[in-house]
Amino acid sequence: MCPNSDNSRTVNVDSTAMTLPVSDPTAWATAMNNLGMAPLGIAGQPILPDFDPALGMMTGIPPITPMMPGLGIVPPPIPPDMPVVKEIIHCKSCTLFPPNPNLPPPATRERPPGCKTVFVGGLPENGTEQIIVEVFEQCGEIIAIRKSKKNFCHIRFAEEFMVDKALYLSGYRIRLGSSTDKKDTGRIHVDFAQARDDLYEWECKQRMLAREERHRRRMEEERLRPPSPPPVVHYSDHECSIVAEKLKDDSKFSEAVQTLLTWIERGEVNRRSANNFYSMIQSANSHIRRLVNEKVAHEKDMEEAKEKFKQALSGILIQFEQIVAVYHSASKQKAWDHFTKAQRKNISVWCKQAEEIRNIHNDELMGIRREEEMEMSDDEIEEKSETKETEESALVSQAEALKEENDSLRWQLDAYRNEVELLKQEQGKAQKEDDPNKEQQLKLLQQALQGMQQHLLKVQEEYKRKDAELEKAKDEKLQVEKMLENLKEQENCASRLCASSQDSDYPIEKTLNSSPIKSEREALLVGIISTFLHVHPFGASIEYICSYLHRLDNKICTSDVECLMGRLQHTFKQELTGVGASLEKRWKFCGFEGLKLT
Repeated sequence: MCPNSDNSRTVNVDSTAMTLPVSDPTAWATAMNNLGMAPLGIAGQPILPDFDPALGMMTGIPPITPMMPGLGIVPPPIPPDMPVVKEIIHCKSCTLFPPNPNLPPPATRERPPGCKTVFVGGLPENGTEQIIVEVFEQCGEIIAIRKSKKNFCHIRFAEEFMVDKALYLSGYRIRLGSSTDKKDTGRIHVDFAQARDDLYEWECKQRMLAREERHRRRMEEERLRPPSPPPVVHYSDHECSIVAEKLKDDSKFSEAVQTLLTWIERGEVNRRSANNFYSMIQSANSHIRRLVNEKVAHEKDMEEAKEKFKQALSGILIQFEQIVAVYHSASKQKAWDHFTKAQRKNISVWCKQAEEIRNIHNDELMGIRREEEMEMSDDEIEEKSETKETEESALVSQAEALKEENDSLRWQLDAYRNEVELLKQEQGKAQKEDDPNKEQQLKLLQQALQGMQQHLLKVQEEYKRKDAELEKAKDEKLQVEKMLENLKEQENCASRLCASSQDSDYPIEKTLNSSPIKSEREALLVGIISTFLHVHPFGASIEYICSYLHRLDNKICTSDVECLMGRLQHTFKQELTGVGASLEKRWKFCGFEGLKLT
């Protein structure tokens, strides 16, 4: 058996492989009736003419089926709504009888992806692996058979389309030889089987197809991708000179400007190459003048072309006028009567066409002239409005033009100077040590070093002086702190003595006179100053405090405020902050601490 290339369910069986004798038609019909099948002959003709036609068998016409013996061609496609008529299949060791066509087709499970393995059940008990190979090798090349003791097996084919041919045999009744024993008969059931090898091969195939698809897409993208620009060379003096020459050439200017832009963006500009880059930028700037001149030349060419076009159009119109005059003169009575009717018709048509074309060209020429007149009128209006401004700004514009020209010349001069200095430096490196320029440079360096040493000495002396002032300020601070501590101790002793010497019936007026706050105004000032210093925890100078109080009352005196705060030693205290020249006296609020002491 040789499998076909397509997926159609066709299996060719050798028609000569038949071991059942059919010399007795009656015995053959009895055997088929026992199996519940229509009694047919080898070629498909009915053996019993009075067989029940309700079974749906076609009498008189042999059915053409894919499993017909001896048929070596692919049958035409069968419509899906037309039932396939199956025939008896004869093998060497067994015979396959088709199922009843009126019965529904055998049920199958869902086909696994890449299925090449089928499940075959309902085999005869006496069936061997050789008989299974003999039946199913007609469907295609068999790779492996796994037979079970319970009358079923699994068959793995070489290709997927062979599974469809094997499913065609589902429902057939098998009989081994001519025996009617139950162990020699059975009903074959073929169904899809799920095998790991099939799934693995299918996944490998899918991955291969995906790789091919990705490769195809990549090749398509690479084919459609625009070509990448050529790489820009790295900066060097040689390449710089080449680019500088290209910048002066109009045909190579775009390429050179792109290279210059890439170098600048890469960060190739440094102190050594700055002059070269400045020269190239200056060349690019000079190209602007060439572009402006080129634009002026193109505008001039366009004006000349317009003038030529206008002149040519005027000449064409003159010729049209002459042709139209010819037609009009031919239409007069003297000449018109001598022409035939067809000639008159042609002359009138030609005259109309010539007039239409002349009118179109005349309108076009008039439009051009109107545009020129409008441009001229606009220029006159602008000139009238700008006459005064131009008279006043003529000198200014001339001065600006001269200034720009002077700046450009100065920049060119600076560039040349820088180039000359670079050349001198390069030549100086190659010269000998006894070069006088080198001696001058050494002298200049020595003078610079001496100046730096003198400046360093001055800085050191300033540092020593500041350090001495800092030490002196620290000593003064310590002395002031000691004096403050002594004053606090004396005040504490005095307050204790006053408290012990007070009498219980001492008059209230006397106590009021001895208090540091002498009036209600001073009490208000104490409250305002306390509130102000409470929001300044690091203290404030007397000037800062008085500037705040002056916003409330301009008559407040700084000395009075300082005297009042000095009397209230348990409410306000004065401290020295800063170092050296930044030493400053600041007042702080200490009422919460003084409340505990009093």
